[in-house]
Amino acid sequence: MIRHLFLAIVLLAAPAAAQETELPVNQDRIVPDSRVEMQLSFAPIVRDVAPAVVNVYSRRVVNNQNPFANDPVFSRMFRSQPREQNSLGSGVIVDHSGVIVTNNHVVAGATELRVVLADRREFEATVLLTDEATDLAVLRIETDEPLPSLPFNMTDDPEVGDLVLAIGNPFGVGQTVTSGIVSALARTDVGQTDFASFIQTDAAINPGNSGGALVDMRGQLIGINSMIFSRSGGSNGIGFAIPVEMVRRVVDTALSEGELIRPWLGARLQPVTSDIASTFDLDRPQGALVSEIYPDAAGDAGGLRQGDIVLAVDGHEISNDAGARFRLAIRAAGENARFQVLRDGEQIELDIPVSPAPGSAEPAPLTVEGRNPLSGVRLVELSPAFNETVGLDPFLDGVVVMNVQRRSVAARYGFRPGDRLIALMGQPVSSVEDAAEIMSRFDGERQWPIVIDRRGQRYEPTLRLY
Repeated sequence: MIRHLFLAIVLLAAPAAAQETELPVNQDRIVPDSRVEMQLSFAPIVRDVAPAVVNVYSRRVVNNQNPFANDPVFSRMFRSQPREQNSLGSGVIVDHSGVIVTNNHVVAGATELRVVLADRREFEATVLLTDEATDLAVLRIETDEPLPSLPFNMTDDPEVGDLVLAIGNPFGVGQTVTSGIVSALARTDVGQTDFASFIQTDAAINPGNSGGALVDMRGQLIGINSMIFSRSGGSNGIGFAIPVEMVRRVVDTALSEGELIRPWLGARLQPVTSDIASTFDLDRPQGALVSEIYPDAAGDAGGLRQGDIVLAVDGHEISNDAGARFRLAIRAAGENARFQVLRDGEQIELDIPVSPAPGSAEPAPLTVEGRNPLSGVRLVELSPAFNETVGLDPFLDGVVVMNVQRRSVAARYGFRPGDRLIALMGQPVSSVEDAAEIMSRFDGERQWPIVIDRRGQRYEPTLRLY
């Protein structure tokens, strides 16, 4: 009897003793350990944050698809008629003057944009910057008074397991708050953006939430909600947000009226597999292996070498090319990114300059004329800058067919857009100047040996003029 009574006293005293235990001073993340703490509310955070989250209404004109477009008779009878299409997204006020950030896909192609604040006031919005590569857009509304805004959390990196709130307007039902945790970080294998390093969360994100806020427990912005993974169209607990570092870079560029650069490392990086780790005597797969370096690009200028293993960029571990691209993209042009590299079994640090890809993103085309089998094509010179713009391998060089005029000599010989011209008349072609000089010199020749690359296949026909 005395033994059972003593045990009961110990069990009853245990919670009180646990509550009296002091936590380390520097511990800022704790797990609820009592019923009282489980009943705490997010309401104070929502009251501070919600006024800075807005609805973005866009209107665009689209053409209906004509089912008889290919019919010579019915296509005239049933012509496509333009119609207006309205869509809804969310946005976040990030400056008291009325600067708003949202997703690019929310405003893309819009002829009219309206922003509705949490207090139901409506404003016409102008576009300061849109960027398809990051799926971000920056808008501005004009007001006579300062607006509530969300601060960027640029000091604390989110951790997996942190509590977060997602705020937006799903399905147009009105402003909605959902809670969850950070499920994963640096997701680079999802989405359509070129500089992806998404925050994954299980806070419910649905259509209409795009452009809304993902905030931490301090009410600070850590991401812009961008998309969901779902087969049904509704939230299945897998949502993604663009990290605040990228959001801040795009907003700063928009406000400075500068150009958002596309930093290019100029190196091919591949994930380190178990086999590669074994080859380099690593205890586990880690980092990304440099398999190729583009001459005189940023990586080469910063001292990166083929065979290096990039372990981290600016203190953040990376495992693939996308991770390195993101870390470069959140820095301004002219800055340096600190690369932690494993070379010959030793760790070294390199300062890699943040610079755009070499070449022109919009090179001047060459329209081919004269008596040669390429007459009627437009040629453009490949470069890393142009290749990235059109989605080609940045390391490809030479000259490519941009388009082919209908009923031209080149069309008759079967040239197609995307054909890469490697050699002409037995001479290599590396620029449009090379191509122009060769065609001018051999103008009127009857036989034209040519080498082209078409979707990775090499063809070497000899074309004859008639």
